Amino acid sequence: MSEIAPRQLILTLYGLYARDEHNWLSVNSVVKLLGDLDIDSAGVRSSISRLKRRGVLGSMRVGQSAGYTLSGETLEVLREGDTRIFSRLRAVEDDGFVLVVYSIPEAEREKRHQLRTTLTQMGFGTTAPGVWIAPGHLRGQVASTLTRLDMESYVDLFDARYEAFGDLRQKVTTWWDLPAIDEEYAQFIDHHRDARSRWKESTDAARTAFEIYVPLLTQWRRLPYLDPGLPSSLLPADWNGGKAANLFADLDALLRTSAREHAMAIIHG
Repeated sequence: MSEIAPRQLILTLYGLYARDEHNWLSVNSVVKLLGDLDIDSAGVRSSISRLKRRGVLGSMRVGQSAGYTLSGETLEVLREGDTRIFSRLRAVEDDGFVLVVYSIPEAEREKRHQLRTTLTQMGFGTTAPGVWIAPGHLRGQVASTLTRLDMESYVDLFDARYEAFGDLRQKVTTWWDLPAIDEEYAQFIDHHRDARSRWKESTDAARTAFEIYVPLLTQWRRLPYLDPGLPSSLLPADWNGGKAANLFADLDALLRTSAREHAMAIIHG
């Protein structure tokens, strides 16, 4: 899989550990924790600065310690993501589809780009120019997200069912790049297949759990968004998504608590 950017690891740290710490982590604790993941101090501080400029983090001192909080919007994004990342959501054919149709004036093309990016990141495919499609179980999430982005005046949502005139299993392969998604899952499996044995052979279980778990979650959390969660009946028989989800669930159960012990020792140290 592609190399993980420090800013992605920082967001994972905040999502895992800051929300239970009054939405705040000190700069020093973030630097130390990312140091355990072989990210040097300069890289951490540079990434924090970029996240601050983008409005993802805000600076705040607690006592004598400098630190950062997550913005309200980022907190909402993390809350929305928790279910999709940690739950195994997959539609059934009776869920149908949700369609997004939009019309955004040329003068507001930046909003058009934002909408397209948002829909892509949520796992939507396209059936025709300006018509985006996702399994029906995502209708609540897309409605919530578009409301948060103040896009309601540009967008119409429709419940839909495919009636005719083609084979639906073939049609979904034109709406989504399923081989590319499947390859992402295959790379995830290959990258983390030895994680359990690495942890069991470690002499420092908590630190090793942290070193495995934070990159694991960082790489995993984008995959449920690339994958629209199509019904299993519409997917190839050798689809890697189920195997990858099983691997993540097993490692999450195995490593999460020990990783947290290591992180809290540094955060409160």
